[in-house]
Amino acid sequence: MTINEIQEEIVEEFSMFDDWMQRYEYMIELGKSLPLIDEKYKIDDNLIKGCQSRVWVHAELREDKLCFTADSDAIITKGIIAILIRAFSNQAPKDIIEADTGFIDEIGLKEHLSPTRANGLVNMVKQLKMYAIAYQTQLN
Repeated sequence: MTINEIQEEIVEEFSMFDDWMQRYEYMIELGKSLPLIDEKYKIDDNLIKGCQSRVWVHAELREDKLCFTADSDAIITKGIIAILIRAFSNQAPKDIIEADTGFIDEIGLKEHLSPTRANGLVNMVKQLKMYAIAYQTQLN
């Protein structure tokens, strides 16, 4: 699936819920299915800067696709990074760099997070794109 197709799927899933309590519960469930980061990658270099919670993200290139694993010490944050990883993992770095992140606004995520969590979300997206840029330069 393309990034856009995955993002549309996520928007559809979130539209099934009537209120934000249900959406938060769904995010927590998504967090539980997150491809967990190997303990050896839970290092300061892999921490997302500017997050209220501790969020680690590791990226590696497999057959020209970027694969992400992550973890967080907060359940909501774990759900947020799970959504982002679902959208961007197993994609070409170039596609991640060029990807639109409008789906985040479509599901209303930013407006239903505290300002510090919303800031953390922006930093998570930035970090995933930075990994993509770094790996894209290796591919060129």
